[in-house]
Amino acid sequence: MRCPYCQANDTQVIDTRKLDGGVQIRRRRRCEVCEQRFSTLERLEVLPLMIVKKNGVRELFDRDKLEHGIKLACYRRPVSMETVQQLLNDIETTLVEQEVREVPSAQIGDMVMDRLRGLDEVAYIRFASVYRSFADLGKLREAVESLMDGPSGSVL
Repeated sequence: MRCPYCQANDTQVIDTRKLDGGVQIRRRRRCEVCEQRFSTLERLEVLPLMIVKKNGVRELFDRDKLEHGIKLACYRRPVSMETVQQLLNDIETTLVEQEVREVPSAQIGDMVMDRLRGLDEVAYIRFASVYRSFADLGKLREAVESLMDGPSGSVL
């Protein structure tokens, strides 16, 4: 592993920890040249997962794209980056456990909305407004009212 400080290739692993039930490994490293310490994160690489969009187009699952959408929804909300990463890991693990090669984008959107609803209602509404493409204020109002009705109310 190359040192991010001096670009040397000589690094030593000091500590290794499994995260998320062994799906990720965090390694603490020390550069043998400049003696700076840094961490690396390794993730299990799985078979490519194809996302089937609403218009029928297929594309590779892109964790970064999903993360970007969730971060936008959580912008200036009391949701930590750790929580966002855990949400992403949870969704990704669920998708991998299904052992399917293609997943409709609607299923992923619903998974995100379910988790955001319990996490932060404003982030949920933000994500839903983009994901559901509310055509008018009435549809948005219905979504907000369903949130206010409590967890038993059906959303959207």
